[in-house]
Amino acid sequence: MPLATLLLLGSGELGREFTIAAKRLGCRVIACDRYDDAPAMQCADTREVFSMLDGAALRAAVEKHRPDVIVPEIEAIDTATLLALESEGWRVAPSARAAQLTMNRDGIRDFAAKELGLTTSRYVFAESRDEAMAGAETTGLPCVIKPVMSSSGKGQSVARTAEEVGTAWDHAVANMRGDRPRVIVEEFIAFDSEITLLTLSTKDGVLFCPPIGHRQEAGDYRESWQPAAMSENVLASAQEQAAKVVNALGGHGIFGVEFFIAGDRAIFSELSPRPHDTGMVTLISQSPNEFELHLRAILGLPIPAIELAGPSASAVVLADRESGHFAIRGLDSALALGEAGRPIDARLFGKPSTLKNRRMGVALARAETAEEAVGRAVEAAGKIVLVYDEPTN
Repeated sequence: MPLATLLLLGSGELGREFTIAAKRLGCRVIACDRYDDAPAMQCADTREVFSMLDGAALRAAVEKHRPDVIVPEIEAIDTATLLALESEGWRVAPSARAAQLTMNRDGIRDFAAKELGLTTSRYVFAESRDEAMAGAETTGLPCVIKPVMSSSGKGQSVARTAEEVGTAWDHAVANMRGDRPRVIVEEFIAFDSEITLLTLSTKDGVLFCPPIGHRQEAGDYRESWQPAAMSENVLASAQEQAAKVVNALGGHGIFGVEFFIAGDRAIFSELSPRPHDTGMVTLISQSPNEFELHLRAILGLPIPAIELAGPSASAVVLADRESGHFAIRGLDSALALGEAGRPIDARLFGKPSTLKNRRMGVALARAETAEEAVGRAVEAAGKIVLVYDEPTN
């Protein structure tokens, strides 16, 4: 008998690492995604292919496999069905409410700012180009415009002039998920840095991983590092805010809580009730990693002390075009950069096709400082190249 049967909703690279952690502890995993042979499916016990936004198909998968826990890995899920299933006694991790409020940026931002009183930027929502223009007048220029529902920063851009607001609106709508043209127009914060505070809600209370810094480009992360440098007071503020929102959302599991750090302020940005992409760095930086922590919290298992191995970093490997015929080369050259006490590692995600700027892998590095670790991870990622018009390896 398996330790637990887990129905994984979304089977990308984060789901793949979660599945590996779950299999190591004897769980049965059913990996679900909208396309076949997604990364987590390659490691799971079985798979189901359907859109997570199809409530009838979602319910059918639950009733077919009868999981102990339903584990969302993506935002684009029919959360009304999740809420109904939870009300019927099915367990959703961390909770169906958390999935519902974080599916769209409008839900979690209003919840954090208006109900919990967290520190956020000025923002308004817009459902038309004219409303976006008016919103920019409210927040001031420059401003950030992004869809309320997207993934990996898709559709996000900065409008520095009134003329650019319309273009930013078009970009956001063209890259959104879901069927409603709605964006958030947000005050541009002149921040010093961005961090992800991995916040673990357990049956025994809330724990924190060392903060993770990250650099974004085109709305998506390119490098992340741990620990991120900041004052004790700012970190304490971020932890206080993160604990407040996580406790309010309920349930057990890991939450990726994002903050802008500006001077002595930690400004709440977004939240994901699941392992975070910037947290891929924990695969080399800490033990247990974020995926193992998520699993243990969900299953109510003991959480050991979270130990940082040393300053570490991740750097992404990106595709530059759409293709179903490619090969990945250079892994040997990347790994050869490793040294005693300064390891280099990599994760290749096994995605069956490429898209422009799609993450296909990540290089991982450890060093004496976070800055040095970033440089080593970027160098290693640069050695890993995609060769197109060759069979997928």
